[in-house]
Amino acid sequence: MRNDKLSIQSMDFAVSIINLVKYLKENKEHIISNQIGRSGTKYP
Repeated sequence: MRNDKLSIQSMDFAVSIINLVKYLKENKEHIISNQIGRSGTKYP
């Protein structure tokens, strides 16, 4: 992985999105969590 500022910020953003998705799934918000997960990460 590259260590430039943009790469680090992008990784931090993706990790934040994944944590949000986990939180939403724990609270039974599956539809919106799937949409956020797909749009906020490279996850297909």
